[in-house]
Amino acid sequence: MAATARPDGYTLSLLPIEVFRLPHMQRVSWDPLKDFTYIIGTATGIFGLAVRSDSSVKTLDDLIKYAKINPGKVRHGVSGRGSPAHLVKEDLGLKAGVRFLHVQGPAVEAVQALIDRRIDVICSSAAFWAPHVDAKTFRLLVTFGETRSRWNAPTARESGFEVFSYQPLGIVGPRGMDSKVTKLLHDAFNRTLDDPEYDALLKRLDMVDWYRSSEDYAEWAIDQFEFQKKLIERTIGLRRQ
Repeated sequence: MAATARPDGYTLSLLPIEVFRLPHMQRVSWDPLKDFTYIIGTATGIFGLAVRSDSSVKTLDDLIKYAKINPGKVRHGVSGRGSPAHLVKEDLGLKAGVRFLHVQGPAVEAVQALIDRRIDVICSSAAFWAPHVDAKTFRLLVTFGETRSRWNAPTARESGFEVFSYQPLGIVGPRGMDSKVTKLLHDAFNRTLDDPEYDALLKRLDMVDWYRSSEDYAEWAIDQFEFQKKLIERTIGLRRQ
């Protein structure tokens, strides 16, 4: 809807990361680089990998070593082919030289599956594992962002693997919006990013600030589109249909 609406600033969309991935996996009716006016980057979710707290696996290195000794036996919950959890674990597996056994199902079901020992590891956004990490029933092994999260688990990069996955959100409108309207909207949304209530909301959702100006957000979109293309081709070999 945001791609085809009138560019008057009254129809906006919260843009998820999937917008940059789907065009490389299937035919879509919009182009993420041509059909949107990028207004502001706002926040991002934290993506990580966790095991049960009573697992003998204490670190990512432990998991990799176990997976090498037991190829295809480490059960990993994924929400579907091409999902963030699927791609990041495929990427990690390729770079670490190991194979994981993917058990498909919604992330919320993967949480229960890990509790019930039907899978060995969960890889998802913090929304699913954070309460269990806080309750110390899950152990967070690694996060896939550029910096450490509040749980202070090492990043994949710190662990020796250039593997990244995060879920930034931003606000866009249809292409062709007047630059004055774009600036007006950017400045209005930007003021809310300093609101203590907004900061408290991010903490409750286990998200972190991800401010990008209109110009920076548009440049990031170009880089992200190419990054997702290479990630998909490297991990599951899909090409645009």
